[in-house]
Amino acid sequence: MRALQLLEKRRSPAPAPADHLTRPRLAPDVRVHAPLATGAPWVVQRGSQQYLRVGADLARLLQVLDGERGHAGLVAELGPPWTEQAVGRAVASLGEKGLLDDGNRKRHSGTWFKFVPPLTFQLTLLKPERLLNALAPLVDRLANRAGAVVAAVLALGGLLALVAQGPALADALGEPLPLAVLLGVSLGSTVTTALHEIGHGAVLTYYGGRPSRMGVMLFYLTPAFFCDVSDGWRLPHREQRVRVALAGIVTQAVVAGTVAFAALATGLAGGAPTLRAGLTVFAVSTYVTGVLNLLPFVKLDGYLALMSHLDTSHLRDRAMTDARRLVARVLFGGRRYERELPALRWAPAFGLACMVFPLYLIGLALTLWLDILTGLGVIGASVVLAALAYLGYRACKGASLLVREARKGGARIWRLLLAGAVAAAGLGAALAFVTVPYTITGGFVSEDGRTRLVLSDAADRAAVREGAAVTLQRRGLVLRTDLGTATVTGGATLGAAPLSAFVPVREGDELPVPAYEVPLAFDGGTDDHAGLARVDAGERPLGEWLYLSYVAPVWR
Repeated sequence: MRALQLLEKRRSPAPAPADHLTRPRLAPDVRVHAPLATGAPWVVQRGSQQYLRVGADLARLLQVLDGERGHAGLVAELGPPWTEQAVGRAVASLGEKGLLDDGNRKRHSGTWFKFVPPLTFQLTLLKPERLLNALAPLVDRLANRAGAVVAAVLALGGLLALVAQGPALADALGEPLPLAVLLGVSLGSTVTTALHEIGHGAVLTYYGGRPSRMGVMLFYLTPAFFCDVSDGWRLPHREQRVRVALAGIVTQAVVAGTVAFAALATGLAGGAPTLRAGLTVFAVSTYVTGVLNLLPFVKLDGYLALMSHLDTSHLRDRAMTDARRLVARVLFGGRRYERELPALRWAPAFGLACMVFPLYLIGLALTLWLDILTGLGVIGASVVLAALAYLGYRACKGASLLVREARKGGARIWRLLLAGAVAAAGLGAALAFVTVPYTITGGFVSEDGRTRLVLSDAADRAAVREGAAVTLQRRGLVLRTDLGTATVTGGATLGAAPLSAFVPVREGDELPVPAYEVPLAFDGGTDDHAGLARVDAGERPLGEWLYLSYVAPVWR
């Protein structure tokens, strides 16, 4: 009956009408799955994505809810330990969870578009069952000790192959690349991401599960694929679920290692430098995304593996609830705080990391893309502002949940108001009195012995004053190399600049874009025709800096 208690504890907003509870019937999109093996759990599935583990007694009740019998008839059918009171409580809880037919629910083939907070959008493209069944013989041949050894050699050996390339690795990451190479890397990353997701689904199918859908998504501003393997909760052993969760990362590491060896072989054979650079960049980016997937603080593969290893559903949500309650107790007082995960002493700390890390991840994505987005003018500035606005919305929603937990925990109103006033005063003081360096990002063009600063229409041209120091850098996909420091010697005039001044592509020299030109004095000299430029515009109060950096560019 423990599953019944869990159902009663996790309440949904609105219970089903009482007349639908008298002779209860399962909703059309609800299925009851028997254990796949001895010791495995019974699982209730609602739709294609929601799974709930239940005990054997509750599963027996769910199987006989056909709408023909009342509570007394159900007790007569089921026998001990069920009583009419227990059936009534269970039926009410099932109704609150949306598992009963209330006369309004209709069977759906699946949700083709889904938003997953805080910043993931999923679009389902196909049902993968036929594809994965076709791959099953190949998976059977690879799922052995020899296959594991080969995978480990490729994944770990590839890292050594990258290290062995030394300067070539730095050049590939720190210099502009041909557009064709960038397109090839993007295409390879897309194919690898698809293989990553197929890896999840193939391992789940190997163990007897059924992936429900595959598609594309926008994950923290980054395009990606996904494969819904929620059916893994039906697997009898937790190590099977861990392997399903990690299968995509293993697939990615094998691909990255293979490409790293190919890059090394291309260099040793005297192959084309651009081909070697593209292979190197692709291998590095694939390894990095694999490592990011291991992080357990967002709903990625590492989190799914940890949750499966602990055999604890909704680990992240429950840990964040524990973290909010801990913070609420410290800030606002109160005594009526219960732990969602009392057996995990580290759950509040983990929950805090889960709350903060998505904000960091979005900030990191903006940092990586900021230079390029800034160069795209008002359009790029609008994308940055929208992302920051969403960050602010999530922060406000988190604060609202924190206050709600404090009120539930018995915190007094005066302490809530006092803490809010202190937080507002602290924020206001930081915005007004904390100063930060103000840098204006643009590009530079050097030709005919003359160097000039080029700025997009969203740049703060008024802050680019004569005598300001400008740092010139070679812009690669990942690394930046300082080329020297120049000085502003005049005002801005409307002109044109090659795209390579704003985007790290070699062919950009042949693609002029509108830009404002500012003359520079640069005595160092450089062989680079174009690159990144950062203007030192002094310091600004934090509030003014935020406005000038992220709000004002949209209106310039």
